[in-house]
Amino acid sequence: MFLAGFCAGMAGFAFVLVAASILLHVVSPSITAPVLVLGSLISQGMSLPALWRHIEWPRMRLFLAVAVAGVPVGILMLALGPARVIVGGVGVLLVVYAGYMLARIALRMDPPEVRGSRAADGVVGFLSGILGGIGGFVGALPAMWADIQGWPKDRARAFMQPFIVFMQAITSVGLAFTGFFTTEALVLAALATPALVLGTWLGLRAYRVLPAQGFRVVLLGLLLVSGISLLV
Repeated sequence: MFLAGFCAGMAGFAFVLVAASILLHVVSPSITAPVLVLGSLISQGMSLPALWRHIEWPRMRLFLAVAVAGVPVGILMLALGPARVIVGGVGVLLVVYAGYMLARIALRMDPPEVRGSRAADGVVGFLSGILGGIGGFVGALPAMWADIQGWPKDRARAFMQPFIVFMQAITSVGLAFTGFFTTEALVLAALATPALVLGTWLGLRAYRVLPAQGFRVVLLGLLLVSGISLLV
């Protein structure tokens, strides 16, 4: 949780992917899910007040609306079986994209110019909702979409983090109604909170001193790791 909090504090996303890749080896999925959701809410919420005035609310409302519509589709895919194929496809996309962009940086090539649109926002938001329904992986595609458009780091975070917070809040309500917030899960979340808060705080300090290109390298590196974790 310390490591996941540090990554989320520095890059603005990847808390669930980093924490899940470790916790699922030692904690059952039914316990891991509520711990990750609560941890993500705490970690992302720590920096949300500073980003509030930078949020582009018309864009955020569209993104959230289509993402919420995608969650039941993801849950249905999880129940019917093709979820693993979808997650694997997204993993390949993240690995190829992050690898390509990191190679361009290494070769000192300018990033390609891509302009967003409401239709493209809708597609990315809906796919993010599907991934949220499958396993809570709501942050990777918005992070990639922000990077594709070449947004500065403050704008990227003001887009990614509120979206993640809102989606995880919705997820937590669903987990509460389905009985996942057991005493064991709540105790583990409480025990992990000090390490999580410390990691997030250190990550936020690292973020403030990161230059724009350094932030982009960190973001792409975490996208690459996220893609690999989805494939494994």
